[in-house]
Amino acid sequence: THQPYGLLHGGASVVLAETLGSVGSHFIVKDQGKAAVGVEVNANHVRSVRSGWVYGQANLVHKGGKMHVWSIEIKDEEDRLVCTSRLTVMIISKPSGN
Repeated sequence: THQPYGLLHGGASVVLAETLGSVGSHFIVKDQGKAAVGVEVNANHVRSVRSGWVYGQANLVHKGGKMHVWSIEIKDEEDRLVCTSRLTVMIISKPSGN
């Protein structure tokens, strides 16, 4: 998804970053009767992308009982950094009915 100047929309990078960290936390806590919910995400867009694919890797930097913190890097097809992001996820009791 591109913004009006033909560049990858920064929001797409943020959505990818939050998805990677949130899914990572989900798999850590899903069998403990807990759920992972995002509480804060920030991103620095350091390179523009006009075409091709981007890829993300999330690394867990803090795994507490109530909070996870992730560092996520989004890179282009040439392995150049496009966006660096940090995500904080709160670990809560799984809502009833889920």
